[in-house]
Amino acid sequence: MQFLSPDNFKDYELLDCGDFLKLERFGNYITIRPEPQAVWNTRRTMKDWEQQAHVKFMPQSSSSGIWKKMKDMPDQWQIKYAINDLAGNHPVIKFRLGLTAFKHVGIFPEQSANWDYIYNSIKKLNVEAPKVLNLFAYTGGASLAAKAAGADITHLDSIKQVVSWARENMEISGLENIRWVVEDAMKFVKREIKRGKKYHGIILDPPAYGHGPNGESWKLEEQINEMMKSVAELLEERNHFVILNTYSLGFSSLIIENLFRDFICGKDMSNAEIGEIFLPATSGSKLPLGVFGRYFTNSI
Repeated sequence: MQFLSPDNFKDYELLDCGDFLKLERFGNYITIRPEPQAVWNTRRTMKDWEQQAHVKFMPQSSSSGIWKKMKDMPDQWQIKYAINDLAGNHPVIKFRLGLTAFKHVGIFPEQSANWDYIYNSIKKLNVEAPKVLNLFAYTGGASLAAKAAGADITHLDSIKQVVSWARENMEISGLENIRWVVEDAMKFVKREIKRGKKYHGIILDPPAYGHGPNGESWKLEEQINEMMKSVAELLEERNHFVILNTYSLGFSSLIIENLFRDFICGKDMSNAEIGEIFLPATSGSKLPLGVFGRYFTNSI
């Protein structure tokens, strides 16, 4: 099993975590947010946290809350990420962040390690404008990385407002021509199979639970096997990559390994990476944020 974490995200820093909370810096602003995986004690005192923080999320229900500002800051701001291109370039993608009622700010910073992988995989495919599908795509970090590498990228999410947010990120990043789809992921994948479509890259970052735009139900444990079987049918035979992230308490990396053996790699796991993704805190803690699988092949 491998452990994966961001390498050089200058506009983001996990300062500390514990007591089911995390203290983070996004650009010039520091937030306090709930974190169900941080079951240990904080390394710094809460008084220290609150002296540093600009804003703290205050839950009001199991799914929403309000932000309490402790220092002056805008409701929306921007950060950037320089992709680690193996050729030595560092194309920059940008994100508009915001204080939402659901504790999110518009980015999952641990995924920057996968943005590098996406960018470099596309460059290694030696295919002009390879077709890439980003499922459960949220505000588009993976889509931006794929487009920056020259991919023909389709970005799918079930929430229209989130797709509009992703489009805004594309525009401020100076990119264009991402295909936007607001739809249930499983329905879209099944229809693409019927159409005979193929992709050189497929990225999946599914939630534990979710709903499509017409109320379709998504439950990770119940549907991920069917989804991965369908994804395998959409892949170009010789030149492709696949990334699967799962953020679900108790979801083992061995599940990812078995899914990749069944549908993506077969018996040869030499080009696969399976493991756990985490954020290192400057205070010394390590925050686990799910398990991942990645696979790349570029056979002739």
